Amino acid sequence: MPIGNLTAFLAYIMQILMSVMMAVVMFIMIPRASASAERIQQVLQVEPSIADPKASAPAPAPVPASAPASAPIGADCAADPPAPAGGRVEFQSVAFTYPGAEAPVLKDISFCAQPGEVTAIVGSTGCGKSTLINLIPRFYDVTKGAVLIDGVDIRNLTQHDLRDKVGFVPQKAFLFSGTIASNLRYGRSDADDAQLWHALDIAQAADFVSEMPGQLEAAVAQGGTNLSGGQKQRIAIARALAKKPEVYVFDDSFSALDFATDARLRAALASEVRDTDATVLIVAQRVSTIMNADRIIVLDKGAIVGIGTHQELMEHCAVYREIVFSQLAEEEVA
Repeated sequence: MPIGNLTAFLAYIMQILMSVMMAVVMFIMIPRASASAERIQQVLQVEPSIADPKASAPAPAPVPASAPASAPIGADCAADPPAPAGGRVEFQSVAFTYPGAEAPVLKDISFCAQPGEVTAIVGSTGCGKSTLINLIPRFYDVTKGAVLIDGVDIRNLTQHDLRDKVGFVPQKAFLFSGTIASNLRYGRSDADDAQLWHALDIAQAADFVSEMPGQLEAAVAQGGTNLSGGQKQRIAIARALAKKPEVYVFDDSFSALDFATDARLRAALASEVRDTDATVLIVAQRVSTIMNADRIIVLDKGAIVGIGTHQELMEHCAVYREIVFSQLAEEEVA
């Protein structure tokens, strides 16, 4: 056989074999793709557990502060008159159980957080602090009771309207790829540079941002991998501050900060709260940083065991005293 014919024959054989192999691969992939498509369809058909209220559904009336014994809201709420400014957060006999769990994580939680005040939440690990905080932006719906903002059950607000009122900083700070400015404007696109620097100043981030190349236009990698843990937390805090919400929620979001920076940030935050009449809720592990909060809520095994100022709790709450003495020396407490 001439060399040319042999070469052509081999080329045709290779083309035929490649086509057969592609057909075999297709026959293998089709059943797998079909099974994957069914699973994707199942996911797409799942109804979200958190849904916006239907316009036609009547909104249930909020439980007033002077509710009868059948709907207790706790002495702490009853003692507080409604504040004229927006942002009053109220928990009314709230209980919460995770789907599939046997025991509730939170039991009979009732308290109020007033505008212009800092409310701190402390307790041992696993007592339900983060779960409680996550109910405010409605990441979960309560099992019993109600969470109200300005007297309105949050289940009667759309998720957009509710989360527009809340500036939330989670335990693990997350930044998006872009610039410092684009991250700060994530919650408020019309914020100008002066407002961004004001937020950075309160968050104790202005110093290191001013030293970065480009300052507000400095590049941020996906997840903030080009920043330290403390820097990421401060940028995330500044992002919430730049939004100017009615309610600030900080879920142990000061943990990567040293004590001096933490103290300066909380002092600046307290001043900002008084000026703007915002409501602040802080989950904290370090007692020394929240001793000056207007109100401290002590959780133990999913229930409130004490509400008051630092001095009041030191006198009347054994759980709080145990937490304090486990972290501070006796002379520091005094």
